[in-house]
Amino acid sequence: MSEGASMVSDENGTDFSLDDTGTGTIEEIPEDTILSQQTSVNPVPFIGQRFVSHDAAYEFYCSFAKQCGFSIRRHRTRGKDGVGRGVTRRDFTCHRGGYPQMKPAEDGKMQRNRKSPRCGCQAHMCIVKRIDFEVVQWHVTGFSNVHNHELLKSMEARLLPAYGYITQDDKTRICMFVRAGMSVRQMLRLMELEKGVKLGCLPFTEIDVRNLLQSFRNVNRDYDAIDLITMCKKLKDENINFQYEFKLDGHNRLEHIAWSYASSVQLYEAFGDAVVFDTSHRLDSYDMLFGIWVGLDNHGTACLFGCMLLRDENMLSFSWVLKTFLRFMKGKAPRTILTGQNMCLKEVIATEIPETKHAVCIWHILAKLSDSFPILLGSCYDDWKAEFYQLYSLDSEQDFEVEWRKMVDKYGLQDYKHITSLYALRTFWALPFLRHYFFAGLLSTCQSEAINAFLQRILSAQSQLHRFVARVGEVVESNDQAVGGKLKMQRKLQKVFLETGSPIESHAASVLTPYAFGKLQEELVMAPRYASVLVDESCFEVKHHTEMEGACNVIWIPCQEHISCSCHQFEFSGILCRHVLRVLSINNCFQIPDRYLPIRWRSVSSSSEKRIHLLESMASTLISESLETEKRLGFACEQIAMVLSRIRKLPRPTTHIVDEITTYACPSQTSILPDVEDTDGIIQSFADGNPHESFTLGKLKEQRPRDVVDIIRKRRHYSEPLCRQFGHDNASGCPLTGSDNLNVDELGYL
Repeated sequence: MSEGASMVSDENGTDFSLDDTGTGTIEEIPEDTILSQQTSVNPVPFIGQRFVSHDAAYEFYCSFAKQCGFSIRRHRTRGKDGVGRGVTRRDFTCHRGGYPQMKPAEDGKMQRNRKSPRCGCQAHMCIVKRIDFEVVQWHVTGFSNVHNHELLKSMEARLLPAYGYITQDDKTRICMFVRAGMSVRQMLRLMELEKGVKLGCLPFTEIDVRNLLQSFRNVNRDYDAIDLITMCKKLKDENINFQYEFKLDGHNRLEHIAWSYASSVQLYEAFGDAVVFDTSHRLDSYDMLFGIWVGLDNHGTACLFGCMLLRDENMLSFSWVLKTFLRFMKGKAPRTILTGQNMCLKEVIATEIPETKHAVCIWHILAKLSDSFPILLGSCYDDWKAEFYQLYSLDSEQDFEVEWRKMVDKYGLQDYKHITSLYALRTFWALPFLRHYFFAGLLSTCQSEAINAFLQRILSAQSQLHRFVARVGEVVESNDQAVGGKLKMQRKLQKVFLETGSPIESHAASVLTPYAFGKLQEELVMAPRYASVLVDESCFEVKHHTEMEGACNVIWIPCQEHISCSCHQFEFSGILCRHVLRVLSINNCFQIPDRYLPIRWRSVSSSSEKRIHLLESMASTLISESLETEKRLGFACEQIAMVLSRIRKLPRPTTHIVDEITTYACPSQTSILPDVEDTDGIIQSFADGNPHESFTLGKLKEQRPRDVVDIIRKRRHYSEPLCRQFGHDNASGCPLTGSDNLNVDELGYL
């Protein structure tokens, strides 16, 4: 680019125009020329250019610099506002003008100075204030656009700090987005859509928004901490089982806080044997580490045990959090705990709860490896990743050691520090070393995704700090309600399909939850594909019928009801493996021993449900006995009418009991599928029918007592009024329909 004419340099090397030094005059430029240059497509500053204010001159030069690929800064000012003539001169320079200076510390030691972009660039623009006929104008008296560095492209220049400005309207919208609980990335994407710009083309970046939020936090942090503690105290007053503790630092500011809801403590009592402690998230709006304790209930649904907020991520902080959580849970430590790859947390767990098995989530490990390994391995990265995952999923520790050495030699990773550290920590992440411990399925892919989805719901609740605890509580409550709705739906759909027809399957279906039974059923379906050979007393060798190697050893001692497998699936998940089920099947075992149907995975029937089942049984017996004679039937109807009348006069129960009872589906209300049904209400489905089994089940069906549906179908052909069918000529005097205005539909079974 061209350089402005009539330039001199002062003793400091700064360029000035001749007019500015008092030794020359400015060449007069026609007015139309000035206007044409100012309104051109790419306006270029020129000597003699006029502006109404120094701010207007700064904005003009800033726009010019952005088009060229650099940014500017205010370099020198002559005069002072409110003193004498005020500011009479301003110099604007390239952001790389001048040279960095070392700043000594107060104690005489040199500070750690960061790299500076300044390289002595001489590009600049100087303006001077003049008053003509009492009109103030700012004239350009010096201009140079010669740079000693490479200029940036337009897409690169917009990322310079000088252009990362946020307008007041955008600041207002960002504050509103924060209150709505949006993350910074969600804010940016929404504003890109609103402004109609391409992805990443806003005038400010994610760092600019985070800096803005940090400035807001610095103002309100202490007040928010007070409000947060006040909110916790309020929740404690409302529910005595709500737990919270906090810690203040030396300046009486909030340092740590942990809390747990009443429902969380109850859930931990039943399902706190395997826990995920996730510390990989931060509150965007308050720059605090957010930790959450999560587990799985007997229906495979994520449940919250507790939360915490930390200022610092160190051993002291994690130690405080772990001790506090154990106090919340009455000192009960989990059997296993799954965390991210955090060395501080690893040391604290080993110290505070040494009996708990600590594991590291494989997804955190793969996420870190994905940053460097694609560059290291190049086109071989996908093959290595597939082999690494197969290695991770092996059954035997010996096989892992052998395959690890093969993998390292194949890809030449002997000297790579990440691989060395991974091998040193193999007992914390590789499944062959974890299968001896119970993790309740937390390490499976589907459960990891379910827990992550639950975490995202929790994180989306972030708003003002004092509201965060209450918002998380709302998410937990809605999750509990959703789980409750799910259980009610499962009660309505009581029929469970049996795919093998084995007594073991029928027994497990009557004990386990649908989630746990589905896991066991998968193993039952695969069990017939395995061959079982008795090796010696009580020891069986089980392997797939198409494989020559890879057999599992199953120990079965019937007198002690003891059974175990070398694959350790029961110890790992609480569900028996296909190898064990195959041995039980060929040894004529028709029920799984109780110890291998853990209470953790069983259906927990409430007292209301038990009474409902009892009432159904009594009603079925009543109908069977009453149909023997007309006299019995008439007497039964009279007594039922009297009982219904007395029940209606009793006080109404509470809402939650009403919901629990009315949403329960009786067998008479569920649809009977055209399959063979046993007395437990479990559908039997056979792909390859066994003639002996078909005969037996058919006989069971013939002997099955007539249920309500059969009676309904039998009574539909009557054309007489209902009362005459039971010996009553007058409907108004009938004990069935005459009292309480009952009709046929209200009686339910007619």
